[in-house]
Amino acid sequence: MRVKKIVLITGPGFKDVEVIYPYFRLQEEGFTVDVATSTNGEVFGKHGLPMRPSINLKELSVKNYDAVIIPGGYEAPDRVRQVAEVLEFIRKMFSSGKVVSSICHGPWVLISADIVKNKNATCYIGMKDDLKNAGARYLIKNVVVDDNLVTSDHPRNLSAWMKTTIDLINK
Repeated sequence: MRVKKIVLITGPGFKDVEVIYPYFRLQEEGFTVDVATSTNGEVFGKHGLPMRPSINLKELSVKNYDAVIIPGGYEAPDRVRQVAEVLEFIRKMFSSGKVVSSICHGPWVLISADIVKNKNATCYIGMKDDLKNAGARYLIKNVVVDDNLVTSDHPRNLSAWMKTTIDLINK
């Protein structure tokens, strides 16, 4: 049986718990987890957690991954959404039916990738207008699934977000 492969994409100023929890939780499920960052070197979370990329953003290929994870922490998603290669990769993952999962401010990246129009989604309440203005149907829920898109609103719901994401990856 093939081991499923996941890529977690983040940047400087990420929300530490939103990166480290899925990173290890997905490995506990037996998945291989790559980390790609919006810069070429190690990046640090808001509270100092370092993350070193295991793959360069320019090397991302849809054929190599079963899912992409986009954590929040408003600075990181804002940086990540400015990288054209990331947006193209996310668009291709989404259109290929592969799992695209994001939490908190991470949906900013999904908005910039233009994949939320006419989709049910949630996010950190402070960016709900951004989600609505991008054409998504904003729902006040802990976790929302719409086809292969998973979104969650807040780090307090990390467990439910990861359980839902893992269940969808395993379908």
